[in-house]
Amino acid sequence: MASQTVAAAHDVAAEATAVPARRRASLRQWELFFLLLPMLLLIVLIFDLPILNAAYWSISDPKTGALTLGHFRDFLDSTAYLRIIWRTFFLSLEVTAATILLGYPLAYWATKLPPRWRIVVLGLVVTTFWVSILVRTYAWIVILGSAGLINRLLMWAGVVSRPIEFLYNEFGILVGMTNVLLPFLVLPLFAAMMRVDMRLLQVAETLGASRFRIFWQVFFPLTLPTLAASAILVFILSLGFYITPAVLGGGRVPLVANMMDLLINRFARWETAAVVSVVLMVVTLSLYAVYQWLREKNA
Repeated sequence: MASQTVAAAHDVAAEATAVPARRRASLRQWELFFLLLPMLLLIVLIFDLPILNAAYWSISDPKTGALTLGHFRDFLDSTAYLRIIWRTFFLSLEVTAATILLGYPLAYWATKLPPRWRIVVLGLVVTTFWVSILVRTYAWIVILGSAGLINRLLMWAGVVSRPIEFLYNEFGILVGMTNVLLPFLVLPLFAAMMRVDMRLLQVAETLGASRFRIFWQVFFPLTLPTLAASAILVFILSLGFYITPAVLGGGRVPLVANMMDLLINRFARWETAAVVSVVLMVVTLSLYAVYQWLREKNA
């Protein structure tokens, strides 16, 4: 009987202490909510409202305010807009492929360097973020221009008799965008390669596999999810590039960002620009969902 009384007293005491604990936890949650509320309002005002406003413009009649899908119908009927979007997608794929072809060997080579030289190489990659994109873009004009370094060298060597047009076409845009976006692929790949367990490669070598086979059947599959996620990130970033195509393309290669500039600032066709924004946003969010899935899968 005495033991039952003691147990009941313990239960009452535990319940008495649990109630204040739950109350304190609830108060902490409300305090955290009020601390985050200004930031949430700032995000809604700066990011979410403009997006919702653009989405509303894409489905509303500017005169009556009634909801309509006519802007999307006009967009799909226009071959000019679709041609620009397809050119943007194709050029983004080319930039992604170029960054993969250059970035994967660079990241792999960096992992094989001694620690001191590895820091130097990574430092050179990271320092590109400290230089303005505009400065780096204009630097390519000095290198690839008709009177640039490469053309001067080719003409001095007698390879060509007249300058080659590297700029104001898709090739110039491809070079400039690849240069800007290459670090976004190299750095995640390098981190993934450094996490690969070298004992797996040693086991494959002891089983008689060649270095070529070890790379393609052991090392490369382990880094493939990071490569795919980084490639999707590069593709997403290249879809909305504006400065590099505008400068290195010279207005001769219109892409989505340049088309948006013309629709808003020159022709004042806000509804069509909103439609293009919504289409691009849906594509970007879909690719970003795939990117996040690959990141979580590789984590």
